[in-house]
Amino acid sequence: MVSRLPKIVHEVGKRKTAVARITFKLREKPSENLIFRINSVPLNLWGTETLRWRIREVLMLAEDYVKDILPNYEIKVNVKGGGLVSQADAIRQALAKALVRIVRTKKLAELFYSFDPWLLKRDPRMNEPHHASGKGASSRGSRRHKQRSKR
Repeated sequence: MVSRLPKIVHEVGKRKTAVARITFKLREKPSENLIFRINSVPLNLWGTETLRWRIREVLMLAEDYVKDILPNYEIKVNVKGGGLVSQADAIRQALAKALVRIVRTKKLAELFYSFDPWLLKRDPRMNEPHHASGKGASSRGSRRHKQRSKR
């Protein structure tokens, strides 16, 4: 079983401006405890308890498919940008995509998709950019002085 597993798996997850890059690296010897680090911090210490559960729910969903596989891997995540919640969502997405790539079953992908479609595809919702002095702003004078009362 171990010989068929890929040695290294890289995936990327994105949410708003947060980008998570995840690396699954095959270990020499399987271990009982899972090594999962986010920016060199163990998962148990990263973020708040709610955010940690949001990440763990991906592992819990895939438990039947990956319980024999995960002890063979060390998981490292590098995440940048956005806030903590967006970072957690980016990590979830990268983790789900990597697990689907390792397990190679369509059933796991369908399970993730039925639970939350954004686990496997990019969420297009972004903050709207600031509108600099456009047509509407220039007609009112974009650098006007503060409006004062006539009384």
